[in-house]
Order: sequence, then C-alpha cells, then structure tokens
Amino acid sequence: MQRIRMSLPYFNQFGWEAEVVTVDQFYSDLQKDHLLLQTIPADIKIYTVSALNKKWTSKLGFGNLAFRSYWFYRKKVNELLKDKKFDLIYFSTTQFPLCVLGAYWKKRFKIPYVIDMQDPWHTDYYLDKPKHQQPSKYWFSYRLNKFLEPIAIKNTDGLISVSENYIIDLKNRYPEIKNIPSATITFGSFEPDIEIAEKNKSSFSNLLEPDFKNIVYIGRGGLDMHSAITPVFKAFKQGLNKQPELYGRLKFYFIGTSYAPQGMGELTILPLAKQFGIENNVIEMPGRISYFHTLVTLQQADALFIPGSDDPTYTASKIYPYVLVKKPLLAIFNSKSPALPVLYECGVRNAYSYDATPGIDTYILSFLKETINGTVNTPDYKKECIEKYSAQNMTKKQCGLFNLVLDKT
Repeated sequence: MQRIRMSLPYFNQFGWEAEVVTVDQFYSDLQKDHLLLQTIPADIKIYTVSALNKKWTSKLGFGNLAFRSYWFYRKKVNELLKDKKFDLIYFSTTQFPLCVLGAYWKKRFKIPYVIDMQDPWHTDYYLDKPKHQQPSKYWFSYRLNKFLEPIAIKNTDGLISVSENYIIDLKNRYPEIKNIPSATITFGSFEPDIEIAEKNKSSFSNLLEPDFKNIVYIGRGGLDMHSAITPVFKAFKQGLNKQPELYGRLKFYFIGTSYAPQGMGELTILPLAKQFGIENNVIEMPGRISYFHTLVTLQQADALFIPGSDDPTYTASKIYPYVLVKKPLLAIFNSKSPALPVLYECGVRNAYSYDATPGIDTYILSFLKETINGTVNTPDYKKECIEKYSAQNMTKKQCGLFNLVLDKT
C-alpha cells in the first residue's frame, strides 16, 4: 500500500493515469490511519471491494485477506476492464495470491501486468529451520505458495522489486521470464509524511518513558533478526556490567514486531534480551501501530535502530522514514544485504554488518554511550541521496518500466 500511496501524486507527471482497486478498510484487521488519506490526490479514482468475513473463513483455515477478497477483486476488475480501455495492471501488494488474477485478466482481456515483489513469495528460507521458528501454518502455506507463484510469475510482463536478489531468484526459477523488463526500485522517501506527523503528534499516545534515553525500532521482529540484534545486546550488557548507573538509563523499544492481530502477537525479541539478563531495559510491543503513530514515535526517540535479517537477500525497504526524521541511527545488517550500500550512500555513520565488521562491539558501545550522554551528533544526511531515493524518482522508475512493458507487448 505504501508504494502506491507515495506514487499516486507523481504518476500523472510521468505520463500515467492511475486508478486504484483496494479492499474496503472494514474487512481489514490492520491498524487504520486516516491521515494517510491526506497525501492522496483528490482526482484519483479509487474503487473498493468487499471480502468474506474473517470470523467465518478463519474456521476453515483461511483468514488471509487475499483469499477473502479474491472473488470480489475478480468481479470488480472484470467490470472495469469491460467498461474502459486500460493499458496495464500493476500489483503492488504483499497479498501475493491476488497476483494470479493477472494471468486470468491477461488471457481474457489481453492486458499486460506487472508484479511488485516487496517480499519473497515462495521461499525455501524456513525449510531447514526448526518448527518453532517457522511461520504459522507453514506446511500448508509453503505448498500453496509453491503452486500459486508460478501461475502469476510465468505470465507476468514485468517485475519490480525492492531487492535485486528477489528478481534474480525468480528469473532463475522461471526461465520463461528471463527477458521481461525488470527493475530494482526501493521504497521512496516521502517528506510530506514528516510534516503531517509533526502537525498531528498530539493525536498519538507517547509510548516511550521520558525518564530514560530511548532507542527505538519499529517494524517486524523474528528470530532471523537475532544475529543483528545480538551484538547490540552484548555490547549493552558489557556497558551495564561496567557502569550500571550510566547504562541503566537506556531503554530499547521494539514496536510492532508481529503481524498478528492486536493482543495475539508472539514475543520474539524479549526472549533474546532475557538470555543476556537485560530484560528490564528492553521493551517489546508486538502489536502493530499506525503509520503516522510510527513516525511520531521515531521523532520522539533519542536514537533509532534498524536490525536486518540473517537472510542476505533481505533489505529494509522502509528505511527512509528513519533517515528523514534525522535522529542518530544505528543499523546492523548481513554484510550482503543491499540495504548497507544505500545507508552508506546517504551518509549513515553507524551502519555495520554483524558478520564482517571487526570490532563491532566497540562501535556499538560508543554509539550507546553517546546516546545516553546526549553527545551523539545530529545526522546531516546527504541531500542528493534523499532526492535520489525520493518517492518522485522512484515513481519515475516505475513508469519507465511500465513503458518498457508496453513497448514489448
């Protein structure tokens, strides 16, 4: 949703008229944030579709919004395609099962489609992991994704992804698409969001304790992030043992770490903190918070932390809000993650790899101490980098790929 929202103000500028089909918010159990509507141009046509009630479908094992809304999407878009000439269908969602409709509409209406791979769809990453580390219903979802992905991917006319590795994997898996247009396009930075958050900060509760220095991460958790978080907890424990009065003033926040509905999220970071005996200084809130509540909380923090996955293909595609709020930032990723070069390019000083940075404990400890003492410098990120990865430029790249698709079809 965020990719499209940030692109809507610019599609027309690059020669494309966009119309959006989305699920009515009533059928989604995700956090609602009506401030997001302020950034959508008034002239954009938006069609909403229904979905089956999750209360009933969950009893059959299908709570996923993609399955609940599938037939409603099919019906509505069929109506639109019969009524008006469209040049392209663009899937930009992590509700990947909906993408199989692209193959159906292409066959019926002779219309090309592009898929935006914001995350991997079918992946072997969890195959060799213990059962307790695998996502819920993994046995079933793995087999279903293995069946559905080729239907959508083999017939697609273009691929966009936040990570080049995702595109490489798909083209290796499906030789049929090796020559289709593709582009690696990260999520863009969208400065109007920062202004909206600042104007509305009084509307959101403060989740942080004002008597402490607070380092904040907001985003998904998971055991695959332990490799990046462990050096931080290890360094903090060293500092706490040597100077308990100083380091005891620091708290880490991990917010929105689970995709589960409110009150049902599993803790994945706090158990690691307990292993180091620092659970009194680590707060995990698995429940998701709204987008603008996220921005306000980042603005309230003393410093920010972005951990990466131990999957080398992983990129934190939504790193730009962390950069735009201009708070001291600590980032730790796998050395092969495509996120690190972007962070370096923007001038993030404290970006490290947990598997290839010698003396990482020393760097982390220094960052923590400067945060506590208030001596860490306010970052001055490179303006040209922010502009390069702006939502406007990212939209230009998307439209460039759309044009290539039309040229080939």
